[in-house]
Amino acid sequence: MREKLALFLAKYMHLEKGDVENIIEIPPSHDLGDYAFPCFFLAKLQKKNPGEIAGDIVKKIQNKLPKEFERAEANGPYVNFFLNNKLLAENTIKQVLKEKDKYGSSNEGKGKTIVVEMSSPNIAKTFSVGHLRSTIIGNSLSKIFSFKGYKVVKINYLGDWGTQFGKLIAAYKRWGKETELKKYPIDYLLKLYVEFHEKAKTNKSLEDEARSWFKELEDGNKEALNLWKRFRELSIKEFKKTYGILDIDFDDYSGESFYEVSANKIIDKLRKKRLIKESEGALIVGLDSYGLGAALIRKKDGAKLYLTRDIAAAIDRYNKYKFNKMIYEVGKEQTLHFKQLFKILEIAGYKWSKQCVHVAHGLYLDKNGKKLATREGKIFAMENLLKEATLKAFNIIQEKNPGLRNKDKVAEIVGIGAIIYGDLKNERTRDAVFELDRFISFEGNTGPYLQYSYARASSIIRKSKKSPLRIGHRETQRTGPFHSPFHRASELDSTKALQLDRTIHDLNESEIKLAKKIALFPSIVDDALKGFYPSLLANYAYELAQIFNEFYHLVPVIESVEESFRLALINAFCHTIKNALALLGIKTLEEM
Repeated sequence: MREKLALFLAKYMHLEKGDVENIIEIPPSHDLGDYAFPCFFLAKLQKKNPGEIAGDIVKKIQNKLPKEFERAEANGPYVNFFLNNKLLAENTIKQVLKEKDKYGSSNEGKGKTIVVEMSSPNIAKTFSVGHLRSTIIGNSLSKIFSFKGYKVVKINYLGDWGTQFGKLIAAYKRWGKETELKKYPIDYLLKLYVEFHEKAKTNKSLEDEARSWFKELEDGNKEALNLWKRFRELSIKEFKKTYGILDIDFDDYSGESFYEVSANKIIDKLRKKRLIKESEGALIVGLDSYGLGAALIRKKDGAKLYLTRDIAAAIDRYNKYKFNKMIYEVGKEQTLHFKQLFKILEIAGYKWSKQCVHVAHGLYLDKNGKKLATREGKIFAMENLLKEATLKAFNIIQEKNPGLRNKDKVAEIVGIGAIIYGDLKNERTRDAVFELDRFISFEGNTGPYLQYSYARASSIIRKSKKSPLRIGHRETQRTGPFHSPFHRASELDSTKALQLDRTIHDLNESEIKLAKKIALFPSIVDDALKGFYPSLLANYAYELAQIFNEFYHLVPVIESVEESFRLALINAFCHTIKNALALLGIKTLEEM
């Protein structure tokens, strides 16, 4: 609508459409219309009072407005435009019920590739809540890009190299038990690692032993490599259990180890381009002139660094995927690292470096504002948190709806959705407070509240004896009950001709608010993609649910005169909020 209005005004006033579109505003109150055009900049051109100009514009365009607009009014220096609410509601509902799970999508990304690096836990260590933000923000962004037609490649760049593996191999060789490793791979490897550090405090030779084993690993010693590969494979297997619960998969499980060899070639390339210099025995790239200090490329003992391997990884990914954009969904504490990485790629002559983006996120904090890292000395294991969330959800469901079937599965979907939404509703660059009890509540700005709103809307459709659509002005009866909590609302509108009764009644305020909010969804998806902010979608979904629940309490549906239209509006709501939640990685339920 903004674009259509801008085109109309630009043509009338002989201005550029883009210039007009940029200054069109959304009024602070519905009483002031749906869009406002400020006339201040025209005052200088026409040497008239902007209020007078607004009045002149209204007089001349009132009878020439596009059909989507009902009227225009002058209000001081603004021209306020009011949408044709009946037409908006009709067109929106028809579009949603036609496109269903494609509503809000587009083909803008056709032929383009987006690479997303996300999650990236360390092997042989517990998948903790510290990796949750990267995992679910990266997953949501991947879904949004796919929704807009892009080919998305999701990479899990594992922390699978470094001196710690020398320690782990040394510990396993000394104290390791095969039976324990098979039973509890991650927990057991972590236990060995902790044991190594404890004993190294009094036995200094252990550190030398660890360094020796890591040297063997770097040199390709068969025994060291086989142990390392085993630890890596067992870790990925365990990680996949958590990813499976979250319904997240990856196109590539790579890691730092993949680029250990090619990192040497990178050093040679940078040296040939005269970008490297020696400093106290180490190799650096001087970035002082860019305000980025000195980037350490190789330590004085010859060890390569994370940055060196990242340069190699970026080059390899571009050669492999020819990406249009590569997103690193990594914590904001790594901001300097990525600025150095992108700048080195740029000055080394890789033009595509401008297509690399660090999408940063804040930390998780506890309710006291401290970094969420331990609970009575224990790591916040993601698998345990997901189980805890599911149990809490089950207890609430048991209390509210003890007769609900498939409660275990419903509780799992609600619990996981609660954690995902509890994160994604926050603006990603800010630190977020992790409070599971608050996340799992069925009231307020929470995942369960949104899922319950969808289930409530679905129940109205199930209870009605009428179809939410009219076909050729004849009502179509639905056949078959829909009892499963996992049925899709879209299965209820299986008609092909999506023709609403043309004699739509005068809409009340609740109907108008709901239809307008539904109509905003495609633009919200666009905004979320442009700024890499899933929080925009999350907050939109919450506002949409609030408007629906106001509608639910104020407007009768079943057996009302306008039952068919209102069922169609509710069905459009179901598809829209389901699409919004799906882009966040959250499932919906027909019953809760």
